[in-house]
Amino acid sequence: MSAGLLMFRRRNGVLEVFIAHPGGPWFPHRDFDVWTIPKGEIEPNEEPLVAAVREFQEEVGLEPKPPYLPLGSIKQRGGKTVHAWGFEGDWDESQPIRSNRMQVEWPPESGQMTTWPEIDKAAFFTVAAAREKLKLAQQPLLDRLMTALAQQGAAAQAEAAARKAAAA
Repeated sequence: MSAGLLMFRRRNGVLEVFIAHPGGPWFPHRDFDVWTIPKGEIEPNEEPLVAAVREFQEEVGLEPKPPYLPLGSIKQRGGKTVHAWGFEGDWDESQPIRSNRMQVEWPPESGQMTTWPEIDKAAFFTVAAAREKLKLAQQPLLDRLMTALAQQGAAAQAEAAARKAAAA
């Protein structure tokens, strides 16, 4: 089981999401169906949201801030369940991400250990562009984020209308 965070922002009225390209020797030239939300394994006895926050920090070097919107879980092709939350944040794109590193035997069965970043790049994309890049199994998280934000907006409008009516 894994847990991750889907950071979003609104730029000029357009919703953008922050996704990451996996590092290592496996996907250096692939750009579609390999990007991911920053996520990682849940440690024993660790709460999934705590793991999601920790993994986000480890994988991209940014500190997420609550509130977190629950996006439920998805099951990836390999059978791994990923629990996810959305949160609003931003990133100075002139600054590089800081990803933890992993050791991999490369080339396979060579006995040579090489070190790679877990994430080699990350960026904000419109939801439509992210849908093309994001792993197919994680794409429902985009829909869930948009639904959660729409519900938040409707609730805020209803609250504002109630305040206005009470003041009248």
